[in-house]
Amino acid sequence: MKRTHINFFLILALAASLTLGGCSGKSGDSWVKRLFSHKQEQEGPIPPEAQLTAKAMHYFDIGRYLLAEEEFKKIRDRYPFSPYATVAELRLADCKYYQGLYEEAIPLYQDFENLHPTNDAIPYVIFQIGSCYYHLMDTPDRDQTSTHKMIETYTRLIRRYPDSPFTVEAQKRIKEGRALLAEHEYVVAEWYLRTDHVPQAIKRLENIITLYPDTPIYHKAVMKIAEHKDVAEHLDEYIKAQEEKERKKQLMAKPWWKKLWPF
Repeated sequence: MKRTHINFFLILALAASLTLGGCSGKSGDSWVKRLFSHKQEQEGPIPPEAQLTAKAMHYFDIGRYLLAEEEFKKIRDRYPFSPYATVAELRLADCKYYQGLYEEAIPLYQDFENLHPTNDAIPYVIFQIGSCYYHLMDTPDRDQTSTHKMIETYTRLIRRYPDSPFTVEAQKRIKEGRALLAEHEYVVAEWYLRTDHVPQAIKRLENIITLYPDTPIYHKAVMKIAEHKDVAEHLDEYIKAQEEKERKKQLMAKPWWKKLWPF
């Protein structure tokens, strides 16, 4: 059975709770009260899942995320086809996010997107996935997988929902990510220079000039290449010469009897 979408309810929730600056996803009681009021008008007494939702949201709003998780899990597991279950699924991801458990939050947001691809909350969900990667980004001298995934996620958000309220912040963070990737290339280039691998360093610097011309590190890359202009102008020749030098070095390191055989 296909789960019921709660677009109306999530619109109320997101309108009351989501902001661009912190994109906290937290909400007050107003949207829950409206949700309960709407259900009472349509169906009479407040259903037990609505009461659980109120309790879970109270814990969520005061930052008691572990307690909120317990209640949201009850809603999701006991009432899987209720509109409140959809709220619970989203808030479970949010609970992980606000505890700083970004690696645990990502698959929960992804599951929500896969289960409810047309839900009104999807722009927020994609933004939150990107935000998880944003918080997982490391320094320029470390692996940049999270930075790449952050840029990919925010780019997907902007392409699919260019008019979403998250576009401006996503663009700002993409710019930060690109600057970080450029710095990473520069750090690697400097390491190559220190270890006397000038051609490899030039390649990295050229990557900055080609891929990240709009970043602060761009001019430093240009100046660094200028310091090694002779290598840059004959880069292919230098690389081939270095490869040949390395091949001869390896050959000389072989036992004398292995040198007699071509393979």
